[in-house]
Amino acid sequence: MTTRVKRHATPKLEVHLLREGIVESTHYVEAAVCDDRGRVLSVAGNPETTAFVRSALKPFQALGVISTGTLERYDLSDKDLAIICSSHQGKVEQARQVFNVLWRADIDPSALQCPIPQGRNSPLEYNCSGKHAAMLAVCQQRGWPLNTYLKRSSPVQKLILDKIGELLSMPGAELIGAQDDCGAPTYSMKLSQMAHLYAQLSSGRHLDLERILRAMIHYPSLIAGVGAFDTNLMQLTEGTLVSKAGAEGIQCVGRVGEGMGLSIKVLDGSKRAKYAVAIHILKQMGWISPTVAETLAESFMVLSNCKRLEVLGELVMS
Repeated sequence: MTTRVKRHATPKLEVHLLREGIVESTHYVEAAVCDDRGRVLSVAGNPETTAFVRSALKPFQALGVISTGTLERYDLSDKDLAIICSSHQGKVEQARQVFNVLWRADIDPSALQCPIPQGRNSPLEYNCSGKHAAMLAVCQQRGWPLNTYLKRSSPVQKLILDKIGELLSMPGAELIGAQDDCGAPTYSMKLSQMAHLYAQLSSGRHLDLERILRAMIHYPSLIAGVGAFDTNLMQLTEGTLVSKAGAEGIQCVGRVGEGMGLSIKVLDGSKRAKYAVAIHILKQMGWISPTVAETLAESFMVLSNCKRLEVLGELVMS
């Protein structure tokens, strides 16, 4: 990860792992809040810090199936769209939903090029399989090759990158790409760009994104799964927030109907720290109630009877 240092960068947030009240470990975190015009509203650390967006990009990769008419061509539902945006747990219900996308597009599951999870039997059970199924469906609908759908030179990947570039008001080709763990491309972005994407997702001003948003908040159990942060947060907030995690300490949240997006990056990639910071920031901004914050904290900040997390610092108005 590279960082463009600003002279007036604000203090980072700190997450402490406390063992019986004594600090054992510390994580440093940066975060940004933007509106749907891309203006930075609040920040901790540097909003120009760059990181790979990882799975938090999935709602925007899903633009491929909407913009091409693939949803209509294969009569795909909002449940299908939700699994396309998901980082699921490979449960039966979730794997079946991925299979439904492929079945309706007349694609054999053997075309999936995502890995088979350890101890599982099928790539359908891999957490990114919904995204892969969508990319294959777009290729099928357009008559593009299926066996090269993961290559950055593939028409489906160029289409997705163009759509992301349009949202960021820049040529998509300017984004630095790399292979994600699932084999699909991911991209390096500024924290402010990630927050800008989620502000647009939640704004209600973009018809294609609005459909993606509604699928995610109507079927939160498909987006992650039982006990997962994204699912719990969307269920507890009853459609007022949309949430999507990414690996290596990435977390993004949008406030539905208000066109505001939050992006979080834990500098050492810690999963536990990003959830603690998300709860802390969402409470600070009034996006969740104290009751919801307490409920989430019981699951994601109290780690055992002797270990818990605390967050120090706040977002600063930009």
